[in-house]
Amino acid sequence: MLVMAMQSNIVDIDVSERHSRLLFAPNYNVAATFIDRHLSEGRGAKAAIRTSDTVVTYAELAANVNRCANGLIQLGLRHGDRILMVVKDCPAFFYLFWGAIKAGIVPVPLNTMLRSSSYAFMIDDSDAVALVYSPEYAGEVEPALAEATRPPRYVLRTEGKGHSFATLLAESEPEFAAVPAAAEDDCFWLYSSGSTGQPKAAVHRHRDMAVTSQRYGVETLGIREDDVFYSEAKLFFAYGLGNNLTLPLWVGATAVLNDQRPGPATSFPLIERARPTLYFGVPTLYAAYLQNFVREKPEFSSVRSCVSAGEGLPAEILRRWHEETGHWILDGIGSTEALHIFISNASEDIRPGSSGRVVSGYSARILDENGIEVPDGESGQLFISGGSTARCYWNNSERTATTMIDGWLNTGDTYRRDAEGYYYYCGRSDDMMKVGGIWCSPFEIESKLIEHPAVVEAAVVGRVDQEDLVKPQAFVVLKEGQVGSVALAAELMEFCKNGLAPYKYPRWIDFVTELPKTATGKIQRFLLRSRSEEDLAATNCP
Repeated sequence: MLVMAMQSNIVDIDVSERHSRLLFAPNYNVAATFIDRHLSEGRGAKAAIRTSDTVVTYAELAANVNRCANGLIQLGLRHGDRILMVVKDCPAFFYLFWGAIKAGIVPVPLNTMLRSSSYAFMIDDSDAVALVYSPEYAGEVEPALAEATRPPRYVLRTEGKGHSFATLLAESEPEFAAVPAAAEDDCFWLYSSGSTGQPKAAVHRHRDMAVTSQRYGVETLGIREDDVFYSEAKLFFAYGLGNNLTLPLWVGATAVLNDQRPGPATSFPLIERARPTLYFGVPTLYAAYLQNFVREKPEFSSVRSCVSAGEGLPAEILRRWHEETGHWILDGIGSTEALHIFISNASEDIRPGSSGRVVSGYSARILDENGIEVPDGESGQLFISGGSTARCYWNNSERTATTMIDGWLNTGDTYRRDAEGYYYYCGRSDDMMKVGGIWCSPFEIESKLIEHPAVVEAAVVGRVDQEDLVKPQAFVVLKEGQVGSVALAAELMEFCKNGLAPYKYPRWIDFVTELPKTATGKIQRFLLRSRSEEDLAATNCP
């Protein structure tokens, strides 16, 4: 038995088995692990959070988490109540998230980029008792509250005039004993990004954040106390929640927060000033930054590892990033339901075009449509199991039954595994298409298109031709200075014919200014399938 000193004997690792297990104490409120222990371990004066203009120490973080827990109970919330969070990336997010958990209340971070109709749905679906929002989002949140059939009893802005969350903190005591909990108890929810339709709330347990932080953070990424974390993915997103909230707090490191939308104007100055050692992005932003490097390039010398998730990373973007910055990108796959990354490349084990190998503590298998495991080299549906998977979808027993099966999670992704154990993303299972009777991966075609020097991004969907047969259709975003034309479309088709199996080339090329995406960077291919050519303002080239 190996006891983890950094977790103050709260979590043990049983290494007697080939795949070690995390063992939790009978009383395990995860807030005590991530927040309280840092004071006894001497980190009170250390920076836990940095923003563009503030620093929050571990002592200040712990005090404000306690104030939040006291304040929520005084407000009238009770054990098991849900509190929705439409909060930007700022210290208040940390206080509210951990304070709720410490008090036995269930925090539910929501995507801050949604419209009022989506918020109204989530308010009703969650049956939340309270909602806290940043003033910037009032234009969408307040109409949602009016539209909801079951609005929450308590609504607070994070700051501003009147009774706000900031006032609640100021009027509450800085001491609070964590409410008893078990590792298997419900802890927090995360709504899916809605890349294929209406979002669903994944119910996560107290154990889940500890599992991802240890398995991926420590054992795969090698995070340590002297690291400085910076994530382009926001805290409301499972990937961002791990990158900038749970992983740094697990090892007593520092998180750098950007409360603005990510992009060169806000990210580059922060990177140069805060000098992060770990940088977390998504393929969309890596591609956009590569294009921006022609005009401006940030100082990346402090960074020791770059990470990508959210969507498959094309090998060409990996190559270009390494050429421009000297850093490889550690691509991986995670999900809202699994909380963070469960297959990943590692700093000493990078395979371009691959999502990497299975993270320690997880298992994976690839099944065909009949539930039979496929041999290496063949594609199928990816199922994973591990200690961080959600217990269920809230209020959706049908989707729970089809997604969470006998301890295995159906990721909804199509993958193939090679003989060396590397996993390759083929696309979402519902995005796969049969061309000439053979399964075809949209991601493979997209990756080839991105290799062309005129292309920044591409998305491929199936389209029915005049003979009622499905063929690939590509939507392409060009680099600055490039203009879509019939000649360029023909060139891209030929480029794909020469680099892929002949049947895989796109029969139609539509040039667009941008691709529809979720806030987490995932391409919403179902919108591309449903949109008309006029809506996309596209140039169609048969």
